[in-house]
Amino acid sequence: MNKIIDLAVVGAGPAGMMAAITASSNGNSVILIEKNNSAGKKLLITGNGRCNLTNTKPMNDFLKKFQKKGSFLRSAFTALTNNDLIDFFETRGLKLKVESDGRVFPVTDNSRDVLGILLKELKKQFVNIRYSTTVVSVHQDPQGFRLILDHGEDIMAKNVVLATGGVSYSATGSDGEGHKIAEETGHNITALEPGIVPVLTHEFWVRELSGLQLESAAAVIKHSKGKVKLEGDLLFTHQGLSGPMILNNSAKLVEILRRDERILLNIDIHPEKTVNQLSEEFLTAREEHGKVDLGNHMKLKLPNRMIPLFLEMAGADPKLKMNQLGKKERNNIINLLKSFPLTVTGTSSIDKAMVTCGGVSSKDFDPNTMESKTVTGLFFAGELVDGCGPSGGYNLQQAFSTGFLAGSKINR
Repeated sequence: MNKIIDLAVVGAGPAGMMAAITASSNGNSVILIEKNNSAGKKLLITGNGRCNLTNTKPMNDFLKKFQKKGSFLRSAFTALTNNDLIDFFETRGLKLKVESDGRVFPVTDNSRDVLGILLKELKKQFVNIRYSTTVVSVHQDPQGFRLILDHGEDIMAKNVVLATGGVSYSATGSDGEGHKIAEETGHNITALEPGIVPVLTHEFWVRELSGLQLESAAAVIKHSKGKVKLEGDLLFTHQGLSGPMILNNSAKLVEILRRDERILLNIDIHPEKTVNQLSEEFLTAREEHGKVDLGNHMKLKLPNRMIPLFLEMAGADPKLKMNQLGKKERNNIINLLKSFPLTVTGTSSIDKAMVTCGGVSSKDFDPNTMESKTVTGLFFAGELVDGCGPSGGYNLQQAFSTGFLAGSKINR
């Protein structure tokens, strides 16, 4: 008969590694099973390879960022706070820095340094790591759990933590295997939807602006039940829109798109100025720079690549002199600067999303322990569970916190 270990962790992402480290440091025998040939593949690409570990915002902000699921995560965020996580890495030799909006990164701007700390700690805690190994199924046994592996071997464990991630970026190994195991053990999976994801637009001409960014813009989303105001940097893509404004609000957009087939999004390119202020600027330019072409003047208002398309939409000739610009054309330009319309028709595929929204239903496990309500000794952590936050370090903190909570609560 196989030796029974205290804990088997499935998935060597941030949640799984933290669960293994925590459980082992409490004196438990731990095996960490990873289907890839190395740990933390998705961790390495977060923050464009810089790894936005967490955020310095207070707990209430964290809870709000996860919307309806925020209160459910209170115990996890309390068990391992953002300050605790910062201390975890800094006391092990990784210096961190705080950037705009409270985002925390390693000073090296290299996610491999974050992974290196975790791997050193796993080694220090004598965690047995099995790479290139897939858990095919998990079965309850009178002595705990029997994990069936892809090459025919089985492992006996008193407890199991499932931390296999969602279904976004499947090339990193997040292919839904954890959801399958959760379902087979009697747990419900809520709808899997993309989170932190670009949106698609009806207007085909966006591809002409692909890669162009509007800094510090604002927008109003009109939908069947009201309006939503957005702000932040906006990026045009070959299929639609991305950038912080979109990515940080994608959960809202996905929710609206469940109900509405299309969303009208009006971009305010100059939110810092009123219509009257813009009008005064154009009138002043008419008087002081009357011989300047409209196209050249618009370089003061827009990125160069956007000017031809913008003026075509406004019905204004770019070769028109400023002293020839009529009231109608001027008003069209100003209105378009304050309300540039696009039609959102959907999002990119979930595989291109940064995180997965949805997962093991929060109704099926205890928020104070991350343990299943129906299967004693089975825990869930990380992106596998229902709920997701915006970019900014919130989702990685959720992974580390839920992994820590699960690892600290296993039954020996």
